[in-house]
Amino acid sequence: MKRAIDLWILGIVLLVHGLPAEAQQAGKMPRIGYLVVGSEVGQVPEAFLQGLRDLGYVEGKNIIIEYRGDPQRREDRLPELAADLVRLKVDVIVALSPPAAHAAMNATNTIPIVIRSTGDPVQAGFVTSLARPGGNITGVTSISSELYGKRLELLKEVTPRLSRVAVLHNPDRSASDFKRMQSAARSLDLQLQSLEVRASNDFENAFKAAVKARAQALITIRTPLINNQRKVIAQLAIKSRLPAIYDERQYVEADGLMSYGTNLADLQRHAAVFVDKILKGRKPADLPVEQPTKFELVINLKTAKQIGLTIPPNVLARADKVIK
Repeated sequence: MKRAIDLWILGIVLLVHGLPAEAQQAGKMPRIGYLVVGSEVGQVPEAFLQGLRDLGYVEGKNIIIEYRGDPQRREDRLPELAADLVRLKVDVIVALSPPAAHAAMNATNTIPIVIRSTGDPVQAGFVTSLARPGGNITGVTSISSELYGKRLELLKEVTPRLSRVAVLHNPDRSASDFKRMQSAARSLDLQLQSLEVRASNDFENAFKAAVKARAQALITIRTPLINNQRKVIAQLAIKSRLPAIYDERQYVEADGLMSYGTNLADLQRHAAVFVDKILKGRKPADLPVEQPTKFELVINLKTAKQIGLTIPPNVLARADKVIK
């Protein structure tokens, strides 16, 4: 009888001591690392947060987001910021720009990483293949660099007798993209003029060079520097009376003329789907990288009026959004 009582007391003691650890484990919230080049410090894009909410995740209630970004948009700080997320042992790192993705990839080969690639993620070295990524990285690709030909075609449609297009780019980051664009331009009988920018104070001189060389339109190659100067580029294009086309609608919303590409907000929302799958136990190696199936054309008629351009009705009819 005494032995039975002793065993019963021992069981109660073990149960009481075990409960806090189990409760703590059960109450542990997943931790997401969010790594960016710049943007507003301490903020995560609403589209990504909405994607998480659609899947039942609410920041601060059942998920924690560790944001890491440099307010000065310095890419050289990305390795340090990525290493910080690794030290925190986050459950997954979200890096929705190629520079951030590279920093995360170099910081860890074990923590799952969700990326957004603007080009070919296989060629960029992120994954082994789209269908079987094979490592700790997966995500989405906007295939922006594969749409240069289509953007040049749209410029030809809206610009009468177009023959010379200025290309705004950072040659230190976009050599392969410029070659790809040259190939597309040759098939359309267009000549490209390289406008090289390496710093924020290079843009005004670049546009002066475009006007001096009699460029008739403008196209950009996406890099962090170009993306961070959207408003400046749009205003200089208007001042120079250059019809311009970009890869994302954010440029058009910042007074750019046209954009053709994937909807960035949609990709951010979809990144949340990958996060959800990983938190539920799926391995990035087994989650195929997804490519967009829909592209949008956005046109700003106010900007067209400012530069004295009439958008042909057949182009307007194809637009997904028109800003008036």
